[in-house]
Amino acid sequence: MAMRRQSVVLGMLLTPVTLFLGVFFLLPLCIIAVFSFLSPGLYGGVEWSFYHWNYGRIFGWADGIIEIYEPIYLQILFRSLSFAALTVGLTLILCYPVAFWVSRLSERWRLVFMFLITLPFFSSLIVRLYAWLLILKPSGLLNTVLLSIGAISEPLEILYTPTAVVLGMVYVMVPFMFLPLYSAVDNLDRAQIEASLDLGANRLQTFLKVVLPQTLPGIMGGAVIVFIPSVGNFVVPDVLGGAKGLMIGNLVEQQFLSSRNWPFGSALSMIIMAVVLTVLLISASRARKAGGHA
Repeated sequence: MAMRRQSVVLGMLLTPVTLFLGVFFLLPLCIIAVFSFLSPGLYGGVEWSFYHWNYGRIFGWADGIIEIYEPIYLQILFRSLSFAALTVGLTLILCYPVAFWVSRLSERWRLVFMFLITLPFFSSLIVRLYAWLLILKPSGLLNTVLLSIGAISEPLEILYTPTAVVLGMVYVMVPFMFLPLYSAVDNLDRAQIEASLDLGANRLQTFLKVVLPQTLPGIMGGAVIVFIPSVGNFVVPDVLGGAKGLMIGNLVEQQFLSSRNWPFGSALSMIIMAVVLTVLLISASRARKAGGHA
């Protein structure tokens, strides 16, 4: 009787969330999946006839008459994946040692630092990215400082380059990497670290055998949280990258808004979704294996 009552309560609690996700996530996703196999309309929209050339235009089986295979689309996809992977690596390098430092602070200063980490969320992303425009432009703050101290003889061309895109994405994604890492580091079993050092292991061995396995869930969680939005990001490349920083998210935006080729934009969206699902499945499999070893 008690179990049945708990099931009823659980069902009542989950029903609103399930309905919300079903209407506003699963249903639009199904519509995009259907659109990706339809013909593009003459003036936008779709025509209800099967049309697999949308994927052929990307992967190489285009008909060669109406749809032509363009390797540039795969290049943009690989560029997006490489930028996202680089963002994950740089944010991990930045946040991992800082998480250890913050975990050793007093409770008061830890709260202050956590507030500083989340402070960017209190302002608009667009405003923050335009601030980076003022910093990175040829006459901006960075070049002015470097020229004044004699570090460079002419302004650096950083804005509207891949470097600016990666820098902007690292800036945006740092809090998303730091919070899972800090949680994992804060829950470290310090007794195991002391035991490892007392039993003769050096600091590197202790890190590889004791610290790294315990913080691996935080690393994997932060990597997934950073990688997934970085792949489909279109705001940062649009503001800081220009044509040289075009990513798959910008391409989807162009197909829906400028080119009005909804089926092709839907096909690109489904490719992004496939990449996201692949990353999630791999991370879940690794987490399951790590849990089994533990």
